[in-house]
Amino acid sequence: MELYFISTILAGAVIIPLAVKTLFPYLLIDLLYFGALLRILLKYVASRRRRPPFFALDRFLEQTAALPVKPFIVFGDETYTYADTDKKSNKIANALQSQPGYEAGVTVALFMGNEPSFLFTWLALAKLGSPVALLNYNIRSMSLLHCFNCCKAKVLIAAAELKVAVEDVLPSLLEQGVTVLLLAKCCDTPGIESFSDKVEEASDAPLPRSLRSHITLKSPAVYIYTSGTTGLPKAALVSQNRFVSALAVTSSYGVTSKDIMYVNLPLYHTAGFLIGFLGCIEIGSTIVLKRKFSASQFWDDCRKYNVTVVQYIGEVMRYLCCTPKRDNDRDHKVRLAIGNGVRAEVWREFLNRFGNIKVLEFYASTEGNVGFLNYAGKIGAVGRVHFLHQKLFPYILVKYDTERDEPMRDASGLCIEASKGETGLLVSKITDIAPFVGYAQNEEQTEKKKLRNVLKKGDLYFNTGDLMKIDKDNFIYFQDRVGDTFRYCPSLHSDVICVIMCQNKRNTTIPDKVDFNKHK
Repeated sequence: MELYFISTILAGAVIIPLAVKTLFPYLLIDLLYFGALLRILLKYVASRRRRPPFFALDRFLEQTAALPVKPFIVFGDETYTYADTDKKSNKIANALQSQPGYEAGVTVALFMGNEPSFLFTWLALAKLGSPVALLNYNIRSMSLLHCFNCCKAKVLIAAAELKVAVEDVLPSLLEQGVTVLLLAKCCDTPGIESFSDKVEEASDAPLPRSLRSHITLKSPAVYIYTSGTTGLPKAALVSQNRFVSALAVTSSYGVTSKDIMYVNLPLYHTAGFLIGFLGCIEIGSTIVLKRKFSASQFWDDCRKYNVTVVQYIGEVMRYLCCTPKRDNDRDHKVRLAIGNGVRAEVWREFLNRFGNIKVLEFYASTEGNVGFLNYAGKIGAVGRVHFLHQKLFPYILVKYDTERDEPMRDASGLCIEASKGETGLLVSKITDIAPFVGYAQNEEQTEKKKLRNVLKKGDLYFNTGDLMKIDKDNFIYFQDRVGDTFRYCPSLHSDVICVIMCQNKRNTTIPDKVDFNKHK
């Protein structure tokens, strides 16, 4: 009898886990993600409660104190430690304080490409309490002037190689009393002042916290521009609160302080700036910064710098898969690829060719208030949905009339929920922890993104403009884009990168270098 009892227990110990895995194949990974989600929420709440308020800059200063000699930025043959970066940003901040036309706290526009000075300057402005408009360095003329004016910036800091572009709009800037600074040691253009020479002479002494004492969680941190494919770009206001939540979420991606992240996406955009730059600050890892994506140099760079984490967006993986095959395609240390917009067939080809790399596909948008993470690694899906996520960030798929280009409504005027397996418009409830701040100086476009009377009279939701579908296993898939901004990529959807990818995917040849910045 005793032997029978023991045998039954042993059999159950084997059969029950197998039965659970068969009937609920994603149970374990769901439970692990639930735990991660709760940790994210607790971390976010704790950050919001800290006094004085705790922002992304404070996390950088923490990391600098803890990891002063650790490499933070690698750019070609240049390497800057956390302490080097801190001192460089102090010099820029002190030089700005002495600059006529600048006052701590005013909005400043950055007009430069992927280079260490971009990061140094943003940190300097954060120390001075100034919101920053991240301008696409490839825009020109009226588009450039429009983007600058959207955020009501008082100062423009531009890279030396963009001098001609600045001169093109200089009369309008000077009419507005804008201070124009060029990152060069000298400048002979009246109205444009050299700034690098002043930075060299400035002190690297730390800045007092009092300069940013006015900042709250609702204060603007940066302005990031959407594509404006049917008009001029829109400036999405990204608040300090959004930064705090982004830092909390980054820790769930599986990146550690030992990782080296390859950042070749534009820093002026969400992927490069929030996930690449701020993500590395949160984790305490190293950034290998590249001016722009190069398909032919990608894996050589990864090998040279011992890269372990890469970013992708849109068609980047397809470009990599279309390069000539090499014997050393799998000779690298990359273990994780974070991004969005990869098609299922390209995903499979990428893994087959380049090895066992975990692809972490996610869904989000610059201005949006909802996101998904494909933590289970289901090829083709942008995320996985479950009750806890929906409880914290209420969202719904509603039926959409593509002919009339609007959500379908019932006799009482409310939206109609799409069934599982049915394509519907993704909308997300606007709440305190899932706010929608909108676009700077563009109330009309901000209002267009709001959807009222969704499930009950008077409720308010953010309209993502994305048609999605949830399958029987609760994986969510991007289907199409509706409204006034065409895009292919299922995240950062309203962003120019995706638009450029949509245009480039029609090309029959794969360019060696892709400039994600070009539009309009």
